[in-house]
Amino acid sequence: MIHTREIGGVRIACWTHDTDFTNDRRSLFFIHGSGGDHTAWNGQLASFRDRFNVVAVDLPGHGQSGGAGEETVEAYVAWVRDILAAFKLPKPVLVGHSLGAAISLTMALNHGDEIAGIVPVGGGIRMPVNPAILAGLESNPEPILRMAAQIAVAKRNRERVSPPLLESLSAVNPRVMRGDFLACDRLDLTEAAGRIAAPTLVICGAEDKMTPPALSQAIAEKIPGARLALIEGTGHMVMLEDPAAFNSALAGFLSAL
Repeated sequence: MIHTREIGGVRIACWTHDTDFTNDRRSLFFIHGSGGDHTAWNGQLASFRDRFNVVAVDLPGHGQSGGAGEETVEAYVAWVRDILAAFKLPKPVLVGHSLGAAISLTMALNHGDEIAGIVPVGGGIRMPVNPAILAGLESNPEPILRMAAQIAVAKRNRERVSPPLLESLSAVNPRVMRGDFLACDRLDLTEAAGRIAAPTLVICGAEDKMTPPALSQAIAEKIPGARLALIEGTGHMVMLEDPAAFNSALAGFLSAL
């Protein structure tokens, strides 16, 4: 169910299983990637809603939320903190995909006492973006979006996953998408990631071409005690491509906290 809050004069929408969260359940806060929305987590929401406090956000400028998006990860972290406060979600585990992974890592670095753990999915301590993609989103976004919807998915899953992914990406203002990619491009946690103390599970599709597994491996190597789960037969949209394998990895991490 979609619930909204007015935050800083902006209408923010989140999917939640309920509006009354309880302290006897662990909390999960799902953060989508560039140009996405809460539906990126459709394969997870039904599976975890009966055992956890669950919220999946539409970041500003995305999905059913108002606003215009941001161009830095730090600005999105500020939004996440305000959203968590507005929804009164008890100390959550952040599950973030791509841009969401960058947000979860930065949140853990700067505000680790406010969360119980992080699950960066398809991310990196650096996430450089090809300048041609940034230019294309400004001048002629349609071919860029079509390309992204293809290469973000492992070949065997494209017929099933790429069409709805393209439809979702096409619904976002290209300026918002470009801002998201700029935020990723500006990320650099090379020196800082080793200071992250939050329990961490890093998840990546073994065939991810957008943020290759080596980037996830680098996260796991930098953060003390971090675990890495590579999911075979999946690409960048791992949580949509193989929800069962993704959910199994996530559930195992949560049970060990």
